[in-house]
Amino acid sequence: MDWTTLIFDLIDLRSFSNLWYWIALAVTWSTASHWVLGVPYDMVLRARRVGGQAETDLEDMVRINVNRILYIAREAGVILIAFFAFVLTTLMLLGFIYRVEFCQAVLLIAAPLSVVALISVSTARRIESTGERGEALRRRLSVHRVGVQIIGMLSIFVTAFWGMLQNFNVSILPG
Repeated sequence: MDWTTLIFDLIDLRSFSNLWYWIALAVTWSTASHWVLGVPYDMVLRARRVGGQAETDLEDMVRINVNRILYIAREAGVILIAFFAFVLTTLMLLGFIYRVEFCQAVLLIAAPLSVVALISVSTARRIESTGERGEALRRRLSVHRVGVQIIGMLSIFVTAFWGMLQNFNVSILPG
């Protein structure tokens, strides 16, 4: 077997039949649900269990990340929304009009993540406006995490369904 054939078999652009795509999908949603507004969720759990310095560390970390998220949203929000709308539209056209499977696969990860990004900005605004601390802050972060997990589960379900459909269609096509 030629080494280029081996490499192209390993890095197959038929994404839905590629194990690496499914690993990347799982890691993406696992990471998205673990890092709540840029704060690892274990800090929320530790602050709930221990309190004291762990609670102060959580509040400081949330304050820093909320300020960072809102700064980016205020300074470059419109430009970022326009850029990502362009990218998502391009992926959608290439994926579903021109039937490029790689673009379909990337879109099925990127579109739900963009919803998570919008929800994160909304949650950051809510935390800043209410000045939540302590139990209220932990509850807000937990609710945000559950929302991200629901989006992730729906995304994985839709992606798995679409991927199976694509693999089925490829397997029955002649030639």
